[in-house]
Amino acid sequence: MKDLFNDKSKNQFNILSGDSTDGDGSFGVGTISLDHITPVIIDPQNEDVFIDMGAMHAKSKVEKRVRFNPSKEGLDDANLYWIVWVAAGHGEEGPYFNGAAACEILVSNEERRIRPGYKSMPEHVNNLDKAMKGKFVLDNLDAKSKGLLKAFLESNHENLWKHSKELQGELSVDAE
Repeated sequence: MKDLFNDKSKNQFNILSGDSTDGDGSFGVGTISLDHITPVIIDPQNEDVFIDMGAMHAKSKVEKRVRFNPSKEGLDDANLYWIVWVAAGHGEEGPYFNGAAACEILVSNEERRIRPGYKSMPEHVNNLDKAMKGKFVLDNLDAKSKGLLKAFLESNHENLWKHSKELQGELSVDAE
């Protein structure tokens, strides 16, 4: 029988925090770091924006007690939330937002112990990857949500915002 845990022929993917280049260069080489990614959640219905690190493991406040389906069917009156994966970098002028990508989440507003919802895991993984690579995927956000995100980043993270010209352009009213 093949030992799945010691099969060196399989490609392995590890996610570790910290600097993967520390040490002797053997363990952790080729891994990615999520240290500079922050999940920002937008609740347009309540005009609320907050950081919830639980989203890194699909355990944010809005994802708890929700059974996600791969289809939006039957979620006509669901609450819309956005998880925006925001990446920070350091440039010549100082720290800045160098990537951001938004993903929608729908959660039924039914009063049940476990509520139905929708999110696309491939979209979340791909958009997280795009944000990490310095890309901006914010065209799916509605104008209200863009405004809420802009106000949150501008007021709470002014030192990064002032050096983030590309993100400022993405969230401007003219970008619509």
